[in-house]
Amino acid sequence: MNIGFIAHDAKKRLMQNFCIAYRGILSKHTLYATDTTGRMIEEVANLTVHKFLTGHLGGVQQMGTQIENNQIDMLIFLRDPLTPKKHEPDVNNIFQLCDKHNIPLATNLATAELIIKAMDRGDLDWRNVFKS
Repeated sequence: MNIGFIAHDAKKRLMQNFCIAYRGILSKHTLYATDTTGRMIEEVANLTVHKFLTGHLGGVQQMGTQIENNQIDMLIFLRDPLTPKKHEPDVNNIFQLCDKHNIPLATNLATAELIIKAMDRGDLDWRNVFKS
């Protein structure tokens, strides 16, 4: 499966810890991320991540394009809801695209853990049929 990762600055360390904890599962899949998030994941979890541009410089839009083209099977977007972002329309667009294209989306750690474990159990295998 193709898994996308985006993390706002205040959540990047949490994303690193998540990827360390679930490295065994994540290593079996293809990972995509915005630039800084991807580099931080690679540094600590020893995982290969295909990196887009930095989020606010177009990486969020690149991830959106992947979603629109059915190239992402699930997205973990650890967001900071307390700090408004200049590129908030791009962020909201990601949520709409995930809803439109039936992409499982986690915006917090609890949901991220649920969908990673579900994927590992095979509960998201329907994505393979959906993409065919």
